[in-house]
Amino acid sequence: MRPAANTGMINSLRLGASISLIALILLCLAWETVLAPFKPNGSLLILKTLPLLLPLFGILHGKRYTYQWASLFILFYFMEGAVRAWADVGLSAQLALMEVVLTLVFFLCAIYYAKLTRKP
Repeated sequence: MRPAANTGMINSLRLGASISLIALILLCLAWETVLAPFKPNGSLLILKTLPLLLPLFGILHGKRYTYQWASLFILFYFMEGAVRAWADVGLSAQLALMEVVLTLVFFLCAIYYAKLTRKP
């Protein structure tokens, strides 16, 4: 059995990962549709949101394996955010920085969740 303090930490990490993933999905949708799309009428970059839906069910249900692979998967979004924060200007650069922050929060929550939920 896990100590109560550990259970509270696990629940906090699960909540942090869930919120940051949902926020990243919403950010990507808003970014590529209305806030600062790559092209004025929108572009196919909105499709970058679809892969974020793959781990959503497992993250929301606390599946350890999903946390493990999603922590590596999210690094692609970190790289995209870092490159666009450096290369873009204005609102797009600010949205890219938000993407970097959300991916870092998700990454940290996911790796610590996976660590704390491993079997002894």
